[in-house]
Amino acid sequence: MWKKSLHSLKEFSQQPKKLWMPIVGGLALMSFGVGILVSTTVKPGSEKGPNFAGLMPFGKNNSPDPNSTNRIGASSPIVTPIVTQTPQQRAELLKKTAETNSPSLDRNRARYLLATDQLAANKPKEALDSLKDLEKDYAVLTAPILLQRAKSQALLQQNAEASKTIQQLISQYPKDPSTAEALALLGQQDKKYQEQLLADFPAHPRAIELAKARLKQNPKQFVLQFQLAKYDLEAKDYGERIEQFVQAFEKQLTPEQWEAIAFGFWENQKYGKASEAYAKAPATALTRYRSARGLQLSEKPGSRDRYQTVVQAFPGTPEAGLSLTRLISIAEKPQDAIVYADAILANYPDKAPQALLDKANAQEKLSSTQAASQTRQLLLDQHSASPAAAQLRWTIAQQYAKANNFAAAKQWADAVITGNPNDELAPQAGFWAGKWAMKLGQQDDAAKHFQAVLKARPESYYAWRSATFLGWKVGDFDSVRPLTPTIQLPKDRKELPAGSQTLRELHQLGQAQDTWAYWQVEYQNRVKPTVAEQFTDGVMRLGVGDNLDGIFMISHLDERTIPEEQKQVQSFKQGIGYWQALYPFPFKETIATWSNDRKINAMLVTALIRQESRFEPKIQSVVGATGLMQIMPETASEVANSLKVKSYKLENVDDNVKLGTAYLDRTHQEYQGNSMLAVASYNAGPGAVSDWVSKSKTQDTDEFIEAIPYPETKGYVKSVFANYWNYMRLYNPEISKQVAQFSPAQPKSPAN
Repeated sequence: MWKKSLHSLKEFSQQPKKLWMPIVGGLALMSFGVGILVSTTVKPGSEKGPNFAGLMPFGKNNSPDPNSTNRIGASSPIVTPIVTQTPQQRAELLKKTAETNSPSLDRNRARYLLATDQLAANKPKEALDSLKDLEKDYAVLTAPILLQRAKSQALLQQNAEASKTIQQLISQYPKDPSTAEALALLGQQDKKYQEQLLADFPAHPRAIELAKARLKQNPKQFVLQFQLAKYDLEAKDYGERIEQFVQAFEKQLTPEQWEAIAFGFWENQKYGKASEAYAKAPATALTRYRSARGLQLSEKPGSRDRYQTVVQAFPGTPEAGLSLTRLISIAEKPQDAIVYADAILANYPDKAPQALLDKANAQEKLSSTQAASQTRQLLLDQHSASPAAAQLRWTIAQQYAKANNFAAAKQWADAVITGNPNDELAPQAGFWAGKWAMKLGQQDDAAKHFQAVLKARPESYYAWRSATFLGWKVGDFDSVRPLTPTIQLPKDRKELPAGSQTLRELHQLGQAQDTWAYWQVEYQNRVKPTVAEQFTDGVMRLGVGDNLDGIFMISHLDERTIPEEQKQVQSFKQGIGYWQALYPFPFKETIATWSNDRKINAMLVTALIRQESRFEPKIQSVVGATGLMQIMPETASEVANSLKVKSYKLENVDDNVKLGTAYLDRTHQEYQGNSMLAVASYNAGPGAVSDWVSKSKTQDTDEFIEAIPYPETKGYVKSVFANYWNYMRLYNPEISKQVAQFSPAQPKSPAN
């Protein structure tokens, strides 16, 4: 909401979601005094985040049989569709499936899921019956089955049997994350098991929990402090706590430990601290580059010297080439920028296109117009397919359009479409080429351009704009609000591309917290994850409600630069699971309730929430905007008074959406139902938008958006409506089917 400054959700987030629930006490005691707990898995059907994110696997190792629904880690026809239901809703079907005589994956899943529900409902006898001999048919979940059995036996005070079961788990599966749970339970009575937990499973949530408990009693424990620095990256107090650790133990830290700490600071956007730590880490191209970049991002002096050190000490490395591009961006004199650009051209051919463009811009600043023109032509001649060439073409197209030479503008836009079809600028160029064709009276050509955008880039904001000009029933800026589109969520769960078979199977069962615990142990490649690992990490985070970082991890797959990795990312994008993870649908019921009450399109509200907070209920901007719809406290007070709401909490999902939709309703009323102006006002404030409207020299909405003087608001408006379009094409059966028939790039889903 306006008056906030949430430019980058990842950068400014102050409260990442806590990902694990603490042990809160024992329900029963075994003979060795262990408090056995009912699993802390989030109950299916609760609003903790999406229960459907995932991905069809790629690669031979992950695709045993694409037509089979009876393999571990794949969706199954009976149980998978109901894992998001509450235990009460699914009980009857689970019992019926569990009692079938023929062995099947569905029967195994039904028995395990039924047991977890029964155990959570304090029905240990029924849970034991469901688990009886289950591991014989369901070997992939033997360790979790043993753990659940031990818990059930303890609740029934079958202490000897519980002790035997839990010892069997530890001895037969010493490295399985379920064993970490067992060690945590045993450790409540015997500290030797605590030591084993810390040594064997340092990243497991139970080990993190134990380390924090010990440090609370005695904070001067180097090993435990470093454990948290390395593995507890999601803690909301990470930065403050690790700064204290560094101050207390600075002289003891090795270069390798400094590197681990630096990574933690970097992941938590503490770039200044990360820079200091990377400077003390082993001297590699990456650590020295990040030391320089951290200074630049934190707006501290000295980055230029550090970038130059990378160039001199690590010539030929990608980081050295990237350092030269950073030096161009901070060069105080055009002459210096030209020197850096020439260094790139001589030594880093992969970065030559952008270097040529930067060099031409520097030459222009020196009034060397002819030299700049020659450099630009060299870029177009030698690197025609590069992003830099696309940027140059689009810049020229815009200049011609500004001069009302729409024929020339369209010609240069068409050059982007044909010369750079996969570039991020291509859909924008295609849409505007269509708009300019309309100005030239070329209606058929305009339609062809709009169709081409939809066909090639159906996920883009400009695909939605093209669809509106083609007459699709998706709503325009002045007709989006009253639409009531059908929302159809997927019933299957897509397979994970990384992780053990046990982890993948738990994911299919909707056991979000258990899956997350397994992932913390298995995910060892955090600094340089593979494409599959990064996507899986994003899905894992979404599963436990860490929507901000989950979406961040998935969206940043596009930043991969290695060709083979780019191919893998494109392979992911062919599956509906990638897009559903990128555009999740948590809090659907709450959003629908208040959207309907305000008579605002629920897809539009969802799109705005995704942009405002990435569905983080407790997120807070640097100026105090809070919650899903990022409401400023003073605005909330005003809206609450108008609604006669006496008590509310902005971190409460229902309260936040209630007040936020009321304010969005107000901005719509102020601008006669125009959603573009309403959304812009939500971000920039009604005063700014009214001023823009009064001074606007165009009646064309798209031209108005491009002329918005606040770059943040211009990007915000486009992002919100891009979100809206993607929710429509992914979750509305009619539009999903229409896009699929029109574009081969639209991933197939049950909706189409």
